[in-house]
Amino acid sequence: MNNSAFLPSAAYRLYDRYCHGEIDRRAFFDGLGRVAGGAAAASAMAAALLPNYALAQQVKPDDPRIRTERFSYDSPDGAGKMQGLLARPKEVIEVPAVLVVHENRGLNPYVEDVARRLALEGYVALAPDALFPLGGYPGNDDDGRAMQRERDRAEMVADFRAGALAVRGHEQSTGKLGAVGFCFGGYVVNELAVTMPELDAAVPYYGGWPEASQAEDLSAALMVQLAGLDDRVNAGWPPYEEALLEAGKSYSAHIYEGVNHGFHNDSTSRYDEEAAELSWERTLAFFKEQLS
Repeated sequence: MNNSAFLPSAAYRLYDRYCHGEIDRRAFFDGLGRVAGGAAAASAMAAALLPNYALAQQVKPDDPRIRTERFSYDSPDGAGKMQGLLARPKEVIEVPAVLVVHENRGLNPYVEDVARRLALEGYVALAPDALFPLGGYPGNDDDGRAMQRERDRAEMVADFRAGALAVRGHEQSTGKLGAVGFCFGGYVVNELAVTMPELDAAVPYYGGWPEASQAEDLSAALMVQLAGLDDRVNAGWPPYEEALLEAGKSYSAHIYEGVNHGFHNDSTSRYDEEAAELSWERTLAFFKEQLS
């Protein structure tokens, strides 16, 4: 199902700007009013765009096949103390580790569910919450975005790097390490791929790019996942891809045509079932190949 056909493209562009802090909530609703032709229609349109996290739960928190817990770790170059959701197979066997990096609004239920999905696939997965030093994800994305803007970006990257090392060193980990992230999390995964030799496999979903000069430092196997309609993020891919080629680095990249930024997030109407499932199949196959 391609949900991109449900609403006008202008509505998705407004939501993208709103999600990334370019406009505030009032400007978002005012813009929707102009697109929809009235306040009532704008409210209905907003209801379709804003997340409904009940839709995103594919794996229940109490699923008997996995173990979940709040996991604390040290981050000396970041917040000092950090915490996230750790999910792992119930059977106590050594499995590869995967870091899961959230969007620009803290560890919301969608990203927690992604960690549980990975546990079902045979990984020990850690999804840190960059908002933990501020009290944790507040229960809604508006406040979460505002809180995350209070944090220093370099310190947050350090927090995720420390989280990656912590899950890699978990007693159930084989020591092989992957990372997957979405939006802001895609940016973090791209950064870790060029700054963290311990990272074996990186899958950034529609995230920002490192500096072209960093391409020569890529050490992780890299699979890039992009949305065809995501002009903002995609504009940075050609120069970074050129830098990777010039540095002789191997990678794979998939662009899913006709879908919006955030197509993997099944809590909003930007979700595209076909692209999300195909990209996730590719992600799992990539991790299996690189982390076995």
